[in-house]
Amino acid sequence: MKRSEFIKSSLLTAGALTTGAGIGSSFGAEKLPNTLINKPFNMDYAPHQGMFANHAGKSMLDQIQFMYDSGFRSIEDNGYLNRSTEEQEKIGNLLGKLGMRMGVFVVDGGDNWKTSLTTGKKEFKDKFVETCKKSVEAAKRCNAKWLTVVPGFYERNLPYGNQFANVIDAMRAGAEIFEPHGLIMVLETLSDTPELFLQKTNETYAVCKAVQSPSCKILYDIYHMQRTEGDLIKTMDRCWDEIAYIQIGDNPGRKEPTTGEINYKHLFKHLHKKGYRGVMGMEHGNSKPDKAGELAVISAYREVDNFL
Repeated sequence: MKRSEFIKSSLLTAGALTTGAGIGSSFGAEKLPNTLINKPFNMDYAPHQGMFANHAGKSMLDQIQFMYDSGFRSIEDNGYLNRSTEEQEKIGNLLGKLGMRMGVFVVDGGDNWKTSLTTGKKEFKDKFVETCKKSVEAAKRCNAKWLTVVPGFYERNLPYGNQFANVIDAMRAGAEIFEPHGLIMVLETLSDTPELFLQKTNETYAVCKAVQSPSCKILYDIYHMQRTEGDLIKTMDRCWDEIAYIQIGDNPGRKEPTTGEINYKHLFKHLHKKGYRGVMGMEHGNSKPDKAGELAVISAYREVDNFL
């Protein structure tokens, strides 16, 4: 699922939030088969909006409750920043009552800053800074800690060194906003197009080292990095001190683990041994449609999480 499609889907369903019932209820959502109701997972996997809509319905609150009942203890909501304040507060309140964590949401100021921070143009940096400030207030409503940032596309009229410096300058500006609040912007290296400035983990690592802030770290998306560089475990180990957040997706297809070539059971075991206890964002689609596909996702995570 492409990020643009994901955010669009989030916006279309943003209005579906309701106040919900008590925490002990399932908000009218269909319950899981007893064989899939289990204790929390060993790792903190985070489904996203719409992943279990066939079982839970359109309401984001119902979906969160279903995720909790399925053993998940975190969520992701890329389009969270574009929800109304009231909707953000409802999500935050429910997460708090359930003891769940909010994973990343996107510092989404529009395509201008996403594609243009490499240029060094003042209007693009200003828009980024403005969106970072807006994101601080939104993060407080759901006790979020991590925020996704994508520096942008290559600027073909500038040498690479100048673009690199422009990105560092923008990231330092963002870090200055987030650091006093204990928030972490996580830079995502993507494989969607070769036009993106950050192509490999070592490049993102270099940006974070140059920014020198606890609020500027790496979002390591396993799916994207399998496509662009492979050698996943060695690459993560090399850049480990700057990785603050991890996302999941098998390849090819960008679906749940066990549907592609990545040995997720081995990978998760390695991360667990390293002491990683952060959120693991389920940044992928379902390999099968409807309710059967949703149950297949849960079963796949039970399978690859069974490594202790």
